[in-house]
Amino acid sequence: MMILLFRQMRYFTAVVDCNSFTEAAEQCYISQSAISQQIRALENELGVELIHRENRKFSLTAAGEYFYNQSKGILEEVETIRKETIRLGQDQELQLRIGYLRCYSGQELYQAVAEFSRLYPEVSISIVNGTHEELYDLLRFGGADLILNDQRRAFSDQYVNYQLLQCRCFAEVSVRSSLSGRTAVELDELKRMTCILISFREQQNTEENYFKNTLGFGGKFLFAENLEEGRLMVTGNRGFLPVESVGTLPPAGPAIRRLSIVQNGEPLRRNYCMFWLKERSNYYIEEFAGILRKLIQQNEKKEQ
Repeated sequence: MMILLFRQMRYFTAVVDCNSFTEAAEQCYISQSAISQQIRALENELGVELIHRENRKFSLTAAGEYFYNQSKGILEEVETIRKETIRLGQDQELQLRIGYLRCYSGQELYQAVAEFSRLYPEVSISIVNGTHEELYDLLRFGGADLILNDQRRAFSDQYVNYQLLQCRCFAEVSVRSSLSGRTAVELDELKRMTCILISFREQQNTEENYFKNTLGFGGKFLFAENLEEGRLMVTGNRGFLPVESVGTLPPAGPAIRRLSIVQNGEPLRRNYCMFWLKERSNYYIEEFAGILRKLIQQNEKKEQ
């Protein structure tokens, strides 16, 4: 009986949060008719109307408002108990190794590390950066627990593919560039310009092939070992540096202009995720991924 009530509470709060029976059913992985039946069964069991239905719209009754608020609190407390129980059972896992792209310059990763360390001071965090392929190898061969990376392959069932956002792409150019007075640039225009990529020598061919053949960037490529070096090259007007807004980007600097890259007038976007092996998944990995996504989503809403 209690298990059924707990499930009905989840269904009811999902309907209210989504303001839709259809979306709530998708979120709970059941049919719309099933979620409607469960809520009617809940109302029959309680002997009160929780949702006042009128055509395709609905509103909460006073009893519904009370039940929703109490249910949200109970469900959140149960989730906290669940996570804390798992955490205590996995206390031997006191190290978290995080990998991120060498070209990443967003602020949220650093904020997430600070927040995670505040919540879990017992966990030692180590951080490494690399190209897409370097991070992929670190994850495959046990050199990292989770990585922040762009999606270049179809998702694999071996990994948790934790999607963060579809981020906008920008080109950083020198103030002396002919493009510096603009706010956006078409992808086709960039094909005639030198593209600066962040990569070690061993990965340069792989990075060049991806940016040229998959994304359609420049005809000529230059390489920098880190973001600072790449921006110095931009300042010297040697080419443009592609960057993605994976969260909040810091100011480009007085000698650099940041232009939105568009394709046929629409902003160019790329998919960014956090990846980790399913067989190595644990409480700390899931918590860090959740903290990072929450920070990114919060700042995305502020900018909209």
